[in-house]
Amino acid sequence: MSELYVMVTVTDRNRSILFRKLYEEKGATVSFTTFGRGTATSEILDAFGLEAWEKAVIHTLVTYDTFQVIKKDLERHYMIDVPGTGIVFIIPVSSIGGKGQLSFLLGDQEFVKGEESTLKDTEYELIVVITNQGFTESILTAARFANAGGGTVIHAKGSGMQGAEKFFGFEIAEEKEMIYIVTHKYNKNKIMRAVMDYAGLQTSAQAVCFSLPVTSTAGMRLIDQEEE
Repeated sequence: MSELYVMVTVTDRNRSILFRKLYEEKGATVSFTTFGRGTATSEILDAFGLEAWEKAVIHTLVTYDTFQVIKKDLERHYMIDVPGTGIVFIIPVSSIGGKGQLSFLLGDQEFVKGEESTLKDTEYELIVVITNQGFTESILTAARFANAGGGTVIHAKGSGMQGAEKFFGFEIAEEKEMIYIVTHKYNKNKIMRAVMDYAGLQTSAQAVCFSLPVTSTAGMRLIDQEEE
């Protein structure tokens, strides 16, 4: 799948509201936000006259064309290049759980499938599962039956999903959990299918998932041995 990316935005918690508003105006209406803290040293903060703020990390599925439009506005109107404003980067997506999930995640963006990603030959994949709260353990159990080695769970808050309620015919909860699972590429489809069969959009978990190419790993030797 080409021209489809996860756009990751790291900015302070208050400014994240403005960023999400911009993304929605450009058609990227569905985002998932997690929170943390920056790690800049006090010397760097003092040099730029900055304070240590809580950080927001926004995950948004975008087409390349959408990203180019957003990038221009970030540079011209949101001063993204000014130190302390934030950073934005994109990661190519290698697969999506299904057409319904693709429509949900893209929001109002137009997308035409092109050639396969240039990173299709990577050995590992990062599967990202986004689900309602309270279902992570059962989803990880289903993933382990498909040879997943385990996962990492992060609390997140969804935004811009009002249109999905009418589209799918049921209410979409805002409070979410994101599960990161790194696996060998030959297990990717089996794991994603297990998650979708057990916890897809038509279930109470209302999970969506996609995968990202991983170019290199460390610490996967024991998992590889178990898969063999």
